[in-house]
Amino acid sequence: MYTLAPTYVHGEPTGELPERLSEPAVDEIRLERIMGVLAEPLRLTIVQRLLLSSEEFDQTCGWFGFDRPKSTLTHHFKALREAGVITQRQYGLERRSRVRLEDLNTRFPGLVDLVLDWSANAN
Repeated sequence: MYTLAPTYVHGEPTGELPERLSEPAVDEIRLERIMGVLAEPLRLTIVQRLLLSSEEFDQTCGWFGFDRPKSTLTHHFKALREAGVITQRQYGLERRSRVRLEDLNTRFPGLVDLVLDWSANAN
């Protein structure tokens, strides 16, 4: 059993948030798209870290500390958003991400638990 990061326990902050970037509606999220994007270990790591370590409501790609080109990270975050795994908001020049936890649990019960159980070092 895992303890989700505080931001997923407390929910959305009060006050006005920027609009979400384009993403599929809950009923348009397709399992094959999600499985395709989560087949990449870096993307699984992104989702897992957001769920377990995020103390802010949403996070910039710099928060993760990955030693990858910004264009590569942008590509991975866009793939996750377009598949319906994360939502992103534009804060000035920054895009911040958050897992669509409630939407994923509604659409595919148990999927988030599989992501949480995943380990990059498993044989």
